Amino acid sequence: MAEDLTIAEGAKGDIYQSLIPQIKGLLEGEPDLIANLANVAAALKEQFNWLWVGFYLVKPSSKTDGESELVLGPFQGPVACTRIKKGRGVCGTVWQNAETLIVPDVEKFPGHIACSSLSRSEIVIPLIKDIEVIGVLDVDADRLDQFDETDKKYLEEIISLISV
Repeated sequence: MAEDLTIAEGAKGDIYQSLIPQIKGLLEGEPDLIANLANVAAALKEQFNWLWVGFYLVKPSSKTDGESELVLGPFQGPVACTRIKKGRGVCGTVWQNAETLIVPDVEKFPGHIACSSLSRSEIVIPLIKDIEVIGVLDVDADRLDQFDETDKKYLEEIISLISV
């Protein structure tokens, strides 16, 4: 059984390695951030058929309190939460801590924001510019324990390709 898992992980790495040049080609020469985020979300959704793939961007709050919040950006999948406060849910926690977070079972994550009842596991990667988080890549799956260190490694590499 352990061998099968190793082969599966190797195969996943191979899939990412074949996808990265395609994403580089999509991003090359395109300066528009929103266009690039949209294409990255679409490429990942198409390749892996995860439940939801998208970006949240740090923007000023819709209130006059001077705070910022994560606001829904380009995505692929069912409708999503529009605004997330810093430190709330998985995305808000990643924004606050500026590091990738893998959640094998979203029901066990304190303060999880259930945008879709179909979401079972999640990985969120910060989008960083000049040591500041300016957004996050959020990926949800309808299976428990969908994401691992292979996903973390390659999704962080893909995020690093985006010019912000």
